[in-house]
Amino acid sequence: MSGNPLKVGVLVGSVRTARFADKVSRWFVAEAARRDDMEIHVIDLSEPALVEELKLSLDPLAAPAGAPRLAARIDALDAFVVITPEYNHGYPASLKLAIDYVYAEWRAKPVAFVSYGGVAGGLRAVEQLRQVFAEVHAVTVRDTVSFHNPWQRFDDEGRLLDDDGGSSKAASVLLDQLAWWGVTLREGRAARPYGA
Repeated sequence: MSGNPLKVGVLVGSVRTARFADKVSRWFVAEAARRDDMEIHVIDLSEPALVEELKLSLDPLAAPAGAPRLAARIDALDAFVVITPEYNHGYPASLKLAIDYVYAEWRAKPVAFVSYGGVAGGLRAVEQLRQVFAEVHAVTVRDTVSFHNPWQRFDDEGRLLDDDGGSSKAASVLLDQLAWWGVTLREGRAARPYGA
């Protein structure tokens, strides 16, 4: 890995009060924190300031002013991991707002996914998100981490109770791919700004 550590944003996409995302995101952040080639920055869409900022966009009579605080945070990062549940075969509306109200800051940056849900493990949400991120000129990483029916698999601290190492290995593969794309695209943007 050349240069400075990759600045990786872990975007927690659910804002539900009784969400399961906290456990999954704690587990993933602990996995990612083992690496010395990455700085991990959590962006939790349930943070009060972000909730207020994204709520502004729900007024149909208001001009779409974007989400400047969120945009500044996205702009400062090199790569992203989106933690998403699957709700009714799709991803949360909060995540769609966050993506749509930050546009240019996503360009030429890699995005990976950690998903969870019922029997599909959130993979239907991930497939939809790949299309959305392509439209904002982001590059999605092939491999994902997916948890099928995870509700009894984590303790309250976000530790897996029944993992045979497969989930950690999947996270390592995802992070290796993200590191390659993150460094490659960061160097590319520095050498030649990306024009959409």
